[in-house]
Amino acid sequence: MGTNESTRASRRKKKPARGVSRRALLIGGGATAAVAAAVLARDELARLWYRVPGVEKPRRPGELDYAAATWVGAADANWRRADRPDDYPVDRVIMHVTQGSFDSAVQVFQNPAHRAATHYIVGQDGRVVQMIRELDVAYQAGDRSYNERGIGIEHEGFVDRPKDLTPAMYAASARLTADICARHGIPVDREHIIGHVEVPGTDHTDPGPHWDWDRYMELVRRAGTARRPASPVPKPAAG
Repeated sequence: MGTNESTRASRRKKKPARGVSRRALLIGGGATAAVAAAVLARDELARLWYRVPGVEKPRRPGELDYAAATWVGAADANWRRADRPDDYPVDRVIMHVTQGSFDSAVQVFQNPAHRAATHYIVGQDGRVVQMIRELDVAYQAGDRSYNERGIGIEHEGFVDRPKDLTPAMYAASARLTADICARHGIPVDREHIIGHVEVPGTDHTDPGPHWDWDRYMELVRRAGTARRPASPVPKPAAG
């Protein structure tokens, strides 16, 4: 029986294997495109959900991101509402110099006609004011991408006056930057902590030639180490 079945089988013509039809390819490709479109739509919705009328991310007036700061709100025209880092990743801290006094910088950022502001201002005496929430985008860098990815810190003084860069201001700013980097997972290096002068296309020079980057980065690293919780002391093994 085995031989007869083998003979009959050998006489049968083998049908060529059927490939994937064009229709199947089109359907499969369409499904892939639909999935991709759905992913893009979901991501875009995640960015824009809080702009839907009647829907807004919960906020408390005067809420601080940095506990050592004092809240003074900037004019609404100088920033835009966002949901960072969910809609835009935060990976830069940008140093600025006010080209004026602490109080004048606060007043300027409260003026809607100025159309610019930073998240923080640090005074020569070490005081820190927060004017924009870190989850929102400050009009600070003159570049949309860097506005969306950066947190800006102004420093009281003038770029051509070295004496304006006081030890108290350096120390307070370094503690603030270390805190921002720790909370957002930003590496403490010169690629991610930059001056306004390093933003592509800018005509600004701040923080200026007298800003001591080596000193500042060391202060940020020390502040970052100091803010870490101490490692738990190991308990002795039970005897």
